[in-house]
Amino acid sequence: MDATSRNALDRRPTGSAALRESVTETIRGAVFEELAETGYARMSMEAVTRRAHVGKAALYRRWPSKEAMVVELVSEAAAAHLPRAAGSGSLRADVERFVRDTMADLRHPLVGRIVPDLVAESARNPSLRDALHRAVLAPRRAAVAELLRQAVDRGELPEDTDLSLAVDLFGAPLYFRMLAVGGPTDDAYVTRLTGAVLAAVAASH
Repeated sequence: MDATSRNALDRRPTGSAALRESVTETIRGAVFEELAETGYARMSMEAVTRRAHVGKAALYRRWPSKEAMVVELVSEAAAAHLPRAAGSGSLRADVERFVRDTMADLRHPLVGRIVPDLVAESARNPSLRDALHRAVLAPRRAAVAELLRQAVDRGELPEDTDLSLAVDLFGAPLYFRMLAVGGPTDDAYVTRLTGAVLAAVAASH
């Protein structure tokens, strides 16, 4: 075993830490399944404990409320799938990569059911809306804005590009297609959407 492998093993949680990590992973799965099945409004901490086969104390030691639990776990999942802020050197390639990566994320059966529900609930729940914006939307928008700033620096976009509007244009058509109206999302669609997003972004100044 080399030094890197030994160091990785040394960093693995052991004993009670490993048990806590295992319980947290079980709870995480139960939360996402409950969200997908019943939605945020109807989901309760008690329902999560039943699905995860843990006691209430296991949840309340980690989170003080349903909102805190959902926001933390959703933000952790979203952070693992942030758009790559390191550009490829081409805005077209960056847009196409963003489209394909986002499509892959939204095709997950739980994601496709959870995201629309949280969007709808956020319209009725300002506290949830603000928490999800800080934890989930703001980091995603910042990553896309960085790609656009790189394109401005390369001269692919005008210096007076409205970055806030351009960020909206990056993702909105794809989310609407996949989560609202449906329809084919094959390679031909990716090519057409990439071209449309590029044209819209270039005009956003």
